[in-house]
Amino acid sequence: MISQTEYVKVLRPLLPEEAFKPNSNKLVILGINLLILALGWSIARELDRWSIGWLWLYLPLSLIMGNSIVICLFASHDSMHGSTIKQPRWRYLLSFFALSLLWMPPTLWKAVHNHKHHTETNAISDPDRMYLIGQNDTWGKWIQNLFVPSSEVNWLFLIVGMTSSWVVHTFRHITSILLFNNDEVTYVPAPVVVSPRKRQIIAIELIAICLVHLGVLAYLKFSPLAILLGYIMPLGVGYAGVMFYIYTNHFLCQMTDVNDPLVNSVSLKMPKIFDLLHFNFSYHTEHHLFPSINSDYYPLVQSLLQTHYPESYNLIPGAEAWQLLLKTPRHYRDEVTLTDRLDRASVICPCAVGAK
Repeated sequence: MISQTEYVKVLRPLLPEEAFKPNSNKLVILGINLLILALGWSIARELDRWSIGWLWLYLPLSLIMGNSIVICLFASHDSMHGSTIKQPRWRYLLSFFALSLLWMPPTLWKAVHNHKHHTETNAISDPDRMYLIGQNDTWGKWIQNLFVPSSEVNWLFLIVGMTSSWVVHTFRHITSILLFNNDEVTYVPAPVVVSPRKRQIIAIELIAICLVHLGVLAYLKFSPLAILLGYIMPLGVGYAGVMFYIYTNHFLCQMTDVNDPLVNSVSLKMPKIFDLLHFNFSYHTEHHLFPSINSDYYPLVQSLLQTHYPESYNLIPGAEAWQLLLKTPRHYRDEVTLTDRLDRASVICPCAVGAK
């Protein structure tokens, strides 16, 4: 395996300097999508005046709002990696308002995603990896068994899981840190420990996020119909879109001791409209190689990978990656072997070295 640092040494000189300059245009796109959400909520608060026969007209707007939730995460994701704005204070404020819609305190995101997931991707200490079959049968592992795409999952539970697994992911790490904050927590795949100061900030951010959501619900006049169509449905659609990317980014890959993004990550072939809307998030191997690069340059990085490392680069059509998830179990028996919850199956990770 080759470490991320070694790849960067080879590829960095081949990329233009402007690729590493902040791209503030994405802030405009984020602003547009926040306006879409505001418009959707403004219309939703009047739904109790609509005839039942006309309520279906709001459903397309719910879907559009759901996509805006996806964009909020990906815009704040890029921002917290420094690719949209460099000033820390403005970056924090932007990230807070965007991530609040996903119940994610930005300080928690930075600790879990930037500091742990990116430096130890699919390693034993990666908080975003799948569970090991040998880990304790906790409620976190039970939820993975029930709701995550796999060869065992029930389609009804899968639908529920797609709309709610993001909340479970966030809840696991929030409670792990706020209630325990030690290495002994077993209901997360791998615990994250932060300083007392960051722990306090996460708690304050969580309270502020609760107030944001309470404000949205109050604006909707606590109307059950407005909450269902203008709040729950957009959030569910948005969380499902986010989880599609998260599951396909790494869950088909083997575990690695060396942080080799070409082995532990997958890039997807997606319709161009999704790459345009979602800031090229499907170019995930490229992102793990250069987290702070302007995502507009991910296609160039992909071209370089296909030229210099074609044998180890994982590039899969999105639909095919999803089908592979549904055909394989979701627990690691060892670094390259997947098994089911009862440890009866034995399947090599589809993207493991030598399996392609």
